[in-house]
Amino acid sequence: MRIAQVAPLYLSTPPGAYGGTERIVSLLTEELVQRGHEVTLFATGDSRTAARLVAGASRPLGFSHPFEADAAHVAMLANVYARASEFDIIHSHLDCVAAPFAAIHREAPTVFTLHMSLELPAYREALNAFSGLNYVSISENQRAPAPNLNWVATVYHGLDTQSYPFGERPGAYLLFVGRISPEKGPERAIHIAQQCSIPLKIAAKIDPKDRGFFDRSVMPLLDNPLIEYLGPVDERKKRALMKDALALLLPIRWNEPFGLVFVEALACGLPVLTCPQGSAPELLRDGITGFMRETDDELAEVARQVGSISRAGCRAWAQERFDASHMARKYLEVYKVITSAPTPPRRRTSLELPDFTQTHQNSTPPQSNPSSRYQRNE
Repeated sequence: MRIAQVAPLYLSTPPGAYGGTERIVSLLTEELVQRGHEVTLFATGDSRTAARLVAGASRPLGFSHPFEADAAHVAMLANVYARASEFDIIHSHLDCVAAPFAAIHREAPTVFTLHMSLELPAYREALNAFSGLNYVSISENQRAPAPNLNWVATVYHGLDTQSYPFGERPGAYLLFVGRISPEKGPERAIHIAQQCSIPLKIAAKIDPKDRGFFDRSVMPLLDNPLIEYLGPVDERKKRALMKDALALLLPIRWNEPFGLVFVEALACGLPVLTCPQGSAPELLRDGITGFMRETDDELAEVARQVGSISRAGCRAWAQERFDASHMARKYLEVYKVITSAPTPPRRRTSLELPDFTQTHQNSTPPQSNPSSRYQRNE
């Protein structure tokens, strides 16, 4: 099968450190190549792949200049669809940006994997304007705010689970990994660690928009011998920290569409302590992969018991459900269904687009939502 994979240009594919979407696109691309498919990856020019690479930008654009990134993504998509006859299917990981292209061009069908939360009103309205396209969710929970989209499948993210080091014995510290942001609950993790008197290592980046939150709510709590803030770490360091920790402590307070860090931790044999929000109850099993509790007091209590969780069982859970090979197989099934469907007639449609200004004036995102349209599930 001739497959186009269209990656975001914010980071390299795969990324050197932070970057869940690009990591998933890379793993899927390499799995498809290994299975003998002819894959073209549209990504940054410094990306590493066994597929044919077409550069949408010579370097990663980062998140600091969103309008530059928007322009680059549009230019890259113009190139993708100008070459659409070269592909049997186009797989876009750019959320709603590619929807207008896919709605007009019929040379090859497009499938969209949505990587973001759908709770932001403007984002949801943009998708609803193109509700008949082919959408894949990364969890069943992700679909709830947009039930009218043409959902063709749910495909969980997968990792090269075998490449993660296995920590057979429980370590002596809790670990917080990801981003310093209100929805991830780093200040809650600190309070929980203090309450149960277990050291906590925090390996996390701070986005510019979250600097104020860090200064107000997290930095004052770091002056405690139990708490060690490491800042952002690379992939090798992250895996080593996971292998040697007692548990991943991530007391989320938002409807996260997919917690990739949960799967990374489980692949190392690391149990997860989190809250039963978003996709967590879908991905995890209480008492088997760790514990899910609502309050800080409850999480502090189970943190003292987490050493009883089978680390071998955690790793087996990740390998059986969230390996990249499973992800690739599921996507190939999706591709087969979409490419075997009758091709709709090519036509230009007149869309009555929503008034986004009015949407923003009359509604505010729930408190649990990420605060930026560029907030991704990582």
